[in-house]
Order: sequence, then structure tokens, then C-alpha cells
Amino acid sequence: MSGESVISVRNIKTYFYSENRCNRAVNGVSFEVKRGRTLCVVGESGCGKSVTASSIMQLLPRLARIEEGEIIYHTENGDVDLSKLKRNGKEMRQYRGKDIAMIFQDPMTALNPVFKVGNQIAENIIQHEHVSKAEAKARALELLKQMGIPEPEKRIDQYPHEYSGGMRQRAMIAMAMSCNPKVLLADEPTTALDVTIQAQIFELMDKLKKEHDTAVVLITHDMGVVSEMADDILVMYMGNVIESGTAREVLKNPKHPYTKALLASIPVLGRGKDQKINPIRGMTPNPHNRPKGCQFEPRCDFSCDKCKECMPDEQMLEGTHMVRCHNWEEADK
Repeated sequence: MSGESVISVRNIKTYFYSENRCNRAVNGVSFEVKRGRTLCVVGESGCGKSVTASSIMQLLPRLARIEEGEIIYHTENGDVDLSKLKRNGKEMRQYRGKDIAMIFQDPMTALNPVFKVGNQIAENIIQHEHVSKAEAKARALELLKQMGIPEPEKRIDQYPHEYSGGMRQRAMIAMAMSCNPKVLLADEPTTALDVTIQAQIFELMDKLKKEHDTAVVLITHDMGVVSEMADDILVMYMGNVIESGTAREVLKNPKHPYTKALLASIPVLGRGKDQKINPIRGMTPNPHNRPKGCQFEPRCDFSCDKCKECMPDEQMLEGTHMVRCHNWEEADK
């Protein structure tokens, strides 16, 4: 049923350890992934978007671990805390690819270069469903047709390097959707693709969401894509959620200075070349040497002494709209 929570992420903290230092890449993130809705996770590079998705899938590097929190997957047979399962254990592998699928940022590194594309898609189907190799290959062919790949009968027996960038990304989506997952995590799925292919891929994801009531988590830093695709929005900065709510709440009435700055930094179609684009001043802090209080304080026009001392608490505004800022009322004037 649309709107029901499929995954509940509660105060998740994922830390990376290297050279005797700790990077708190995700530092207490909470959100709900709802059936039949698209949740867009936005923010600058390095804010923790991809690490959040990798934490859900338990696809973290060896030197990273989930220190605190819960990732509750609401199955038909009860709730399962994915963060407590063994990364490559049987139970986690059972959910990964079947119930929860992921489209990775770079299909060239995600697809195996020495296996044919059709075999890689069929392998996922065989792994999770009791079907023969012939049936799995027929399903793979059907998926390639649905993805709009030209000459699918020929392409199914080709290797990833024989595909264009757009076709590789479609093949990745075909693999992700091969078992009709309940949750689809898309990590910047259209990076380095031309605009027409981008539009087709987003249209495809929207169609899959509507037809199968799939919950989609779309990770992006493109606010134009967000305005087109999002039902709900999560704005992240330095491993924290600083604003969240429905697309209408966040885009029409942004409260956090960072969200406002993100929206002000994108060009508006039709305003011509003379429109003023305002980049966000400064740089994101060194993750190993973070500010003591609010992480955005060094770049914020509304910072005060309180911002330097402590991270603000979450404040619920109207509806589902949440903001973490000491001076959001001042910024909203």
C-alpha cells in the first residue's frame, strides 16, 4: 500500500577508520522510505549520501562500520534490522538484489567486464528465484526490451564494453529491477549521461515505481532532477540531515540557509545569460577536523555564538517539515 514505510532508518552512524583517524561520514541520520514514493537525498559531494545507501545495502568498505542506530526493513514476516546482519551472510544476500536493489553511480565498474550482460542479469534472477537458465535468459531479454535497448536479441550476448554509457546504465537498471524489488536505491544513476538519456532513465524509474509500487531512494546533487522526481526530500550536510519534508514543503518554503543556498545556486530556465548565480561561499570542512557546533556555521550568513558551540536540535515545523538550525527564523525573513 502506497505511503507505508518499507525501511525505517533510525539514528544511523557510519564511521570510516584509517591512519588512526575517524571520519564520521554519517553521523546520526533518520528517515523513512515509503512504498510508491520517491525520496530524494540531496547535498554536496562528501555529505554522506552514498554512504547512507551503502549502509542500507551493507556494502561498506572493510574499514567502515555502522557504530549505532537501526535500519529496520519491514517485511511481511516481521521487522528485520539490516544493520545487525552479517555483511555477506546468507540472510543479507537474500535481501540484497531481490527485495532491495541498487543502481550504482558508475555502471562500467559495477558490471563485470568478462561476463556477457545478459548472463549477469540472468544470474541475479537465478540467485533469487527458482527458474531455469533458459527462463532467466528469456526474462533478461524481456527486461532489456523494456529498458528500450536497441536490438536486444543481439545485445544480450554482448559484453559491457560493447555498450554505450546510456545502454550500460539501462542494463544496470534492468538488473536492479529483475526481481521487482520493494526498494530501489539509485546513486546518481545518470552521471555522465547526455540529457535525453537522463530524461528517459528518470521516466523509466518513475514508470517502475508506479507499476510495482516500488519505493525509490534517489541520490543526487541536481536540484532540477529533484524538483521533477521527488515526493519527499532529505537535505544532507557533513553526515547530518539538516532539513527534510515533502517536495512541496522543502522546495516551496526552504528554511535552512544551506537549502536556500543550494536552490539559489542553480540557473533558472528562461531568465537568460544575465541571471545571477550565487555559489555557496567557502568549502566543506575537513571531515577529520570538523567545527565543534553546527557543521555549516563557517559558511553561513546567519551564524551566531550558539552555532559555534552546539549542533542544533531537530525542529518540526508544519506537516512533515523538519529543520536543524538555530537561526532558521532569522534566515526566513
